[in-house]
Amino acid sequence: VIFFLIGLLSLPLASSFVHHAGPCFQQRYASAPCRMTADAEEATIRTPSTSDSAKGLDLPSYNDVVEAAQILEGIAHKTPVQTSRLLNEELGVDVFFKCENLQRMGAFKFRGGFNALSHLTDSQRQAGVLTFSSGNHAQAIALSARLLNCQATIIMPHDAPKLKVQATQGYGGNVIFYDRYGEDRQLIAQDLQERQGMVFVPPYDQKYVIAGQGTSGKELLETLASNEYNNTSLDYLLVCVGGGGLISGCALAAHSLSPNCKVIGVEPEAGNDAQQSMAQGKIVTIATPPTIADGAQTQYIGKLTFAIMQDKVDRIVTVSDDELVREMKFFWRTNEDDR
Repeated sequence: VIFFLIGLLSLPLASSFVHHAGPCFQQRYASAPCRMTADAEEATIRTPSTSDSAKGLDLPSYNDVVEAAQILEGIAHKTPVQTSRLLNEELGVDVFFKCENLQRMGAFKFRGGFNALSHLTDSQRQAGVLTFSSGNHAQAIALSARLLNCQATIIMPHDAPKLKVQATQGYGGNVIFYDRYGEDRQLIAQDLQERQGMVFVPPYDQKYVIAGQGTSGKELLETLASNEYNNTSLDYLLVCVGGGGLISGCALAAHSLSPNCKVIGVEPEAGNDAQQSMAQGKIVTIATPPTIADGAQTQYIGKLTFAIMQDKVDRIVTVSDDELVREMKFFWRTNEDDR
């Protein structure tokens, strides 16, 4: 049995790798010889063992993921786990999808956003919240703020998808635009925070955001371990990587619920800052990557997420934009043909 996760573009991201290296992993699972391709060889790079990156950090634990699940009970959707007959037959493995594209506001980001805002004090909520995002975290914070009766200001790139901008504004978020290629959103946020006293909620590098995202992995693993799925245990868990919030939270869940499961991160080839960081044992900063995966156009992963990834993520692999497009077409075909 194989894998997985999570989201909308996450599925093509991970599926690109599955199509490329899936047969190889199948052979490895069967303990047979396997000649890896160049991309699959990249996947064998393991994180340097170190505890330096975790020193002095308030890292979340699996207990925080459990607490987040309790907070989100009845608020976030328990999204379905689905399979694809076409993909299973093509690869000769069992693949499971946690469909977070069916989550409230259309992405897993709602989990972390609502959990983070739920930990604010009344006075902090009255001051309002501030964040930056290319779209999904923006919508998550705007919707969560509306549900919790506080104001949200979102710094978004001027080229963010119009639908995501409109959705953020529709949830009541006050959107401020910036040029992602020429301006520093961190500096813009700091200036607004100092002048207006709002509480900043990072898109990924925050304890309660990470714990909230981890509930998606917790749900997936618990669902597969149920009688309905014949107590299935995963061999691999593939998670898309931007800033690292989702994979960090899911790695916490996998480490506790399925310790033999390998956690693999997948990111765009043009923006492989996580892969470089894991290989070099330090956070690597890159220029804003030109990729259609707009939610993964991060320049660097977070301090908290990096520390968790070093400890609990087995490897990082990349896929090209061409592969992403091909996999999106595959999913459209699957939706039409896979009955």
